[in-house]
Amino acid sequence: MRHTIPVEALGPQGPAMAAAVAACVHCGFCLAPCPTYRLLGEEMDSPRGRIVLMKDVLEGNLAVEEALPFIDRCLGCQACVPACPSGVAYGELLMPFRSLAESKRHRSGAERLQRWLLHTTLPYPGRFRAAIRAGRLVRAWRHRFPVAWRPLLDLIPAELPAAEPLPALYPALGRRRARVALLAGCVQQVLNPAINWATLRVLRRNGVEVVVPPQQGCCGALALHAGEAARARALAQANVRAFADGFDAVITNAAGCGSGMHEYPLLLAGSAEEEAARRLAAKTKDISAFLDELGLDPAPPPLPQPLRVAYHDACHLAHAQGVREAPRRLLRQIPHLTLLEIPEADQCCGSAGTYNLEHPDLAAQLGERKAKAILSTDAEALVTGNIGCMVQIEAHLRRNGRPLPIYHTVQLLDQAYTAGAG
Repeated sequence: MRHTIPVEALGPQGPAMAAAVAACVHCGFCLAPCPTYRLLGEEMDSPRGRIVLMKDVLEGNLAVEEALPFIDRCLGCQACVPACPSGVAYGELLMPFRSLAESKRHRSGAERLQRWLLHTTLPYPGRFRAAIRAGRLVRAWRHRFPVAWRPLLDLIPAELPAAEPLPALYPALGRRRARVALLAGCVQQVLNPAINWATLRVLRRNGVEVVVPPQQGCCGALALHAGEAARARALAQANVRAFADGFDAVITNAAGCGSGMHEYPLLLAGSAEEEAARRLAAKTKDISAFLDELGLDPAPPPLPQPLRVAYHDACHLAHAQGVREAPRRLLRQIPHLTLLEIPEADQCCGSAGTYNLEHPDLAAQLGERKAKAILSTDAEALVTGNIGCMVQIEAHLRRNGRPLPIYHTVQLLDQAYTAGAG
């Protein structure tokens, strides 16, 4: 017999959390697609098991500390959502629960310091770039650092690409077909700024005027997924204001960012910005979905040389946003490109925001599994739609001794258009 969850005690997100719990009929369809269940084989490390744990905590039948090890191990990849026949909105339970749990848990001083560093550097490109440079200086002494810090040092790139500032306005080429705003992102601006420039050029070539609002900031997804709701809410409110102009769409080119902006209505529920957050979420589209709907015009010219590429589904694009076929359709329009499918394509690579820093052992197992699946295709390159996946997979391909070029979908389109123009 179900107990009644005290919805009024859970704040504005309470109704969504209660609905997610009530919708679960414990059928088990979520077990097979869940990465942690597949690795660990434990019921409490499955979505079904975690829902039971969260329900018991919310009803006062279980101490939050007893549930946290299992909740913490959840990647938040949402592979369970499309597999659920009952339509459980698992993300609408997990994210608010993590925020609730974070306010009640005790963390060590080292944990608090690590989280503070992550959340005060990653969302700010200038600080993040400086932190990487500092990290390179101390990486040789990684064994003197706490074990929990070593995965962070291991992911520091050997070199940082030069980053040219993005223009406030990038006009369309020829007849203007649409006017959009671009979320520039934070981590991506530092680790792979070429993705934003490829996005601008491809949109321009297809008759799209792009505005890059200077007041924008981090989407808040990293903070939200880590239970830092107040921090995430402040970032979301800033972006709601920054993207308030009349755009046909707000374009994202990192799956995690797009998914995070789609969560703004839940994050800002009950606030003065709730309705504006709903409008912004409705206009937010991944670059691949937007271009697929708009239609490529002109059609991409052939690549200079034939290329076999494997496509990796980023979790927060395929599962959270339901964008699977759009990038594949775009890639198939590029002459000389052969698109290959990866075994277990829907399985998470282990990046998941800061998961590979907080749970390095599990993340490494998932990264290794993903690398081997990619290498089994004999692809010459990998293409995906999320910077976190790119960093994680690149590291594991390198550890397997078979590094591959890794591109964003829009970068391959840009290569084709550039080759045709030359």
